[in-house]
Amino acid sequence: MMAAEMNMTRDWVESLPPLKGRLRLDADLAKITWFRVGGPAEVMFRPEDPEDLQAFLAAKPADVPVTVIGVGSNLLVRDGGVPGVVIRLGKEFANISVEGNLLRAGAATPDLYVARAARDAGLTGLEFLCGVPGTIGGALRMNAGAYGSEVKDILRRAWALDPAGGPRELGNSEMGFSYRHCGAPEDWIFTEAEFEGTPGDKAEITARMEQIGDSRMDSQPVRSRTGGSTFANPEGAKAWELIDAAGCRGLRIGNAMVSEQHCNFLINTGDATAADIEGLGEEVRRRVKDNSGIELRWEIRRIGVPATEANR
Repeated sequence: MMAAEMNMTRDWVESLPPLKGRLRLDADLAKITWFRVGGPAEVMFRPEDPEDLQAFLAAKPADVPVTVIGVGSNLLVRDGGVPGVVIRLGKEFANISVEGNLLRAGAATPDLYVARAARDAGLTGLEFLCGVPGTIGGALRMNAGAYGSEVKDILRRAWALDPAGGPRELGNSEMGFSYRHCGAPEDWIFTEAEFEGTPGDKAEITARMEQIGDSRMDSQPVRSRTGGSTFANPEGAKAWELIDAAGCRGLRIGNAMVSEQHCNFLINTGDATAADIEGLGEEVRRRVKDNSGIELRWEIRRIGVPATEANR
């Protein structure tokens, strides 16, 4: 970040009212993304609780962009970093409660934990979440799904904050769900969600979750530095089959590689840059388009700016 830009950032940060959460300038993001790549956040804010987040949003300058991240599982941070403020929700946004058939979870709750809580409560229908790497906030934003189910099948309602910190509540029909997409405004920050399950047998639920876990281990490079499923499946087709048919299995750019185990996964095999990974993804898209006529859509969320733009 240029000295003048840093001074401007310090000015608005120092003008904020007292906050309970943690504010950091030039915060390292590579350490918290599964790819282990990318530049820093201009500012990172980790609110202590929902009220702290509301106060921050109400006080920050309206022209400062906001980006929300979870555990960094389905995320590629570009090498130039992320301008504005990156918000990462903490433990006060990761509570789970169950009442009857309803399970309520904060946006920072890992999807796996929600699946386990539902199992412990004897609720079926949420097992697929144990196969979705990430948190509930991200699952809402992309209508995450796996193994034949998706968030729209189980969501009852969700809560969010608008850019000024105003509280919002949305029912399932107001979320605008479609395949790997949510129609809620991009600048709303999800804080909590309520899901509805169906009473079921704990042993059967446990067996289903174990089956999903075994399937992931067998078919996906879960122990590698990866961002999960890279491209959404086009209608009537599977992305991995299109990628394989285009001859991209094992394709490399620098230390970025298309997984040999599951070719809809990109891997950082060593010291790949975000540009290597994104460039490899674009090359895969080009080859698939040339081979099949189908244009793959990125499922991995890409944020920030290239290193060249950050250094201008």
